[in-house]
Amino acid sequence: MERKEITVEELLQRYAAGERDFSIVCLDYADLSGANLAGIDFSHARLRRANLSGAILCGANLSDTDLWRANLTGANLEAANIINTCIAGANLENTNLRGAIGVFGQANGTFLHNTVWSNGEIVVGPEWIDA
Repeated sequence: MERKEITVEELLQRYAAGERDFSIVCLDYADLSGANLAGIDFSHARLRRANLSGAILCGANLSDTDLWRANLTGANLEAANIINTCIAGANLENTNLRGAIGVFGQANGTFLHNTVWSNGEIVVGPEWIDA
């Protein structure tokens, strides 16, 4: 699957104009910290080592998204679709996953601390997923 590389500026501009489908894009190393991207479709996208700290991703479609070593500290993924999302090596400290749909794919090495799971359970941690 070939992904289309776009810039953070292009993404934010298109999102502000009402576009939500950003499936199959490549945004490795992107700094989207604090961005409000509620309802965005990042299915099959690649955001390796992206900074999504404090980002609002409520209701986002993250199915089959590659978030390898991404920083999701303090991100809000409430009601997001996380089916088969790769979070290997990612930081989920203070991340809200309440009501998220599905289960992650690869998750080995993911850091959890005060992480709220989809069922509301809080992983106080700190701990790493070793799977």
